[in-house]
Amino acid sequence: MVLSASSVYSYQNLGDSYAVVRRQLMWVGLGLPAAWVASRVPLRLIRSLAFPGYLVSLLLLGATAMVGVEVNGNTNWLAVGPIQIQPSEIAKLSLIIWAAHIYAHKERRLDSLHHVLIPVVPGMMLATTLVVVGHDLGTALVFFAIMIGMLWVVGAPTRLFLLALLGVSTVALALAATDPERLARITNFADPFKDYAGTGWQPAHGLYAMASGGVFGEGIGHSQQKWGRLPEAHTDFIFAVLGEELGLVGTLLVLALFLTIAFAIIRVARQTTEPFVRYASFGVVIWLLGQMIINVGMVLAVLPVIGIPLPLVSYGGSSLVPTLAALGMVIGFARREPAAARALAQRRRARSAGLSARR
Repeated sequence: MVLSASSVYSYQNLGDSYAVVRRQLMWVGLGLPAAWVASRVPLRLIRSLAFPGYLVSLLLLGATAMVGVEVNGNTNWLAVGPIQIQPSEIAKLSLIIWAAHIYAHKERRLDSLHHVLIPVVPGMMLATTLVVVGHDLGTALVFFAIMIGMLWVVGAPTRLFLLALLGVSTVALALAATDPERLARITNFADPFKDYAGTGWQPAHGLYAMASGGVFGEGIGHSQQKWGRLPEAHTDFIFAVLGEELGLVGTLLVLALFLTIAFAIIRVARQTTEPFVRYASFGVVIWLLGQMIINVGMVLAVLPVIGIPLPLVSYGGSSLVPTLAALGMVIGFARREPAAARALAQRRRARSAGLSARR
């Protein structure tokens, strides 16, 4: 889908239809080894990196807020030599590991509201504030979703969620009111044709793409909206191109794959006896599903356009590599479960017996 959605953009801007997809393949080449390593790193090493990872993420987010590169009104990119990275994507995984480590350490004291809140909530709010300083409201909402999800997993009281929702809604509206472009996006998202030539251009053409796809789509490579009409066709709005080329069947397949991943991770979290594994696994599910829901909601014009990529599908190494590393980490959790370990040992014994028999 990255190849199909980016081919026109690549040719028009870079003179090579395969320029963007080659970069994505490079990130895949980095992400898959990262996932393999993450699947084999011992739990004690992952937990030992919780606080260093959190501190490094705060430093990167702070540097981005001060000297970051502005893209589409958001200062959420940091130039590192010839490449640009998005530290907030790395911070999502770091925050999950950090919060899971703290909650696992406090496992027997989580019946106290103080231990549920401190220091996870202030720590996550600090990271969210640094993202908001860069005007990246979309990532701030993902951070908030991760925080709320972690609080729910550890059994925080219901009244806390109501207060958090009220507070975040107030802050989000205040931030929107202070930025005319963001306010226009939020007020016009329900009817993008109200300001078709302005803030409604992207969501309107996203709807055109989804509507023209029908049940089975126009076919791979046959999207019309990617010919300059749909901004961010290979990044934030790749789901619209997917709907146009693969139709309702393709979009439902992608959603089913996300739900399959979520089901598998939740199964790992429910069967484990290790608190850190349980909290970290639920955190990864909340991250991936929350970001997917926000992205699909943007494309379907049921949520404002706030610049969130579709995990594992959109172009971008800053998103792909941490996501693959997170999935690799969960695979490592699954491999260490007693039943999986016994099955693996049995396969190894059977393989050894087969080799001995052939000799």
